[in-house]
Amino acid sequence: MPFQNVSIAGLAHVDAPHTLTSKEINERLQPTLDRLGIRADMLGDVAGIHARRLWDQGTQASDAATLAGRKALEDAGVGADRIGLLVNTSVSRDYLEPSTASIVSGNLGIGEDCVTFDIANACLAFINGMDVAARMIERGDIDYALIVDGESSNLVYEKTLERMSAPDVTAQQLRDEFAALTTGSGAAAMVLARAELVPDAPRYKGGVTRAANQWNKLCVGNLDRMVTDTRLLLIEGIKLATKTFEATRIALGWAVDEIDQFVIHQVSQPHTNAFIKAFGIDPKKVMTIFGEHGNVGPASVPIVLSKLRQLGKLKKGDRVALMGIGSGLNCTMAEVVW
Repeated sequence: MPFQNVSIAGLAHVDAPHTLTSKEINERLQPTLDRLGIRADMLGDVAGIHARRLWDQGTQASDAATLAGRKALEDAGVGADRIGLLVNTSVSRDYLEPSTASIVSGNLGIGEDCVTFDIANACLAFINGMDVAARMIERGDIDYALIVDGESSNLVYEKTLERMSAPDVTAQQLRDEFAALTTGSGAAAMVLARAELVPDAPRYKGGVTRAANQWNKLCVGNLDRMVTDTRLLLIEGIKLATKTFEATRIALGWAVDEIDQFVIHQVSQPHTNAFIKAFGIDPKKVMTIFGEHGNVGPASVPIVLSKLRQLGKLKKGDRVALMGIGSGLNCTMAEVVW
């Protein structure tokens, strides 16, 4: 669905305060690596991830999302009482119930007439949240929406390193849980608004989604463990992305050379290289943060968009592609005109 009346009124990100380097992880796993005869630096040399961020102990997903949400509201200059929809999109969550969105809403003092819920769709959920909010704004149901995401990898690191340090862990088990050690912590939030309320703000034009749900077991995780077939996930993910790109090219009139910035979901160096090669993208148009932040799940796309703005790399009229793949498999590609 192409949107005519939706703009980005506010945008913010929060970097988690503590750094955990891949060198520190390798040192902790050295007895296991030596016993299994693994000499390659899988995290740094293979995945291209040299560090990732962690929160203070005890920080909940809702705490992180609240921090980002408050910053986005301030950036938009909009009071919490103006928000008609609040969507939380994080993989991390405080509880199975209530929704993390309801906790963030309470923290921010959102009004009682605001629609509040979580959207869960692995690493694609933030863009899904933007789409749901944009549809409500386009129909005139609401004036403002707040999409938030707070990701915490603290628990998965603690438990994964504990399992991988066991004296009987196998090479296959290490490979299966390798991707868990590439995740990172962070938060992001965005305020979408009816365009006439923020006439000079960047416009959200909409996007296209495609699915290959027969591949729903390639990455399976819970809060403390993730098992991933990284090789097949990359292969099938790029196949799905190729189909999605072609559909988006038709729907939004995309030509690679006419897109000014490609905001790609931050997974790893091989994933980014495969994206760039598949679509003939100029690497200079792809800002990467995975090297120092890891894979921050659905927060990674809005974090990169926020950092591009912070660094002054977005100018009026720039066409920005948002591109994400979520385990399942699902893929969405969307466009923002700055």
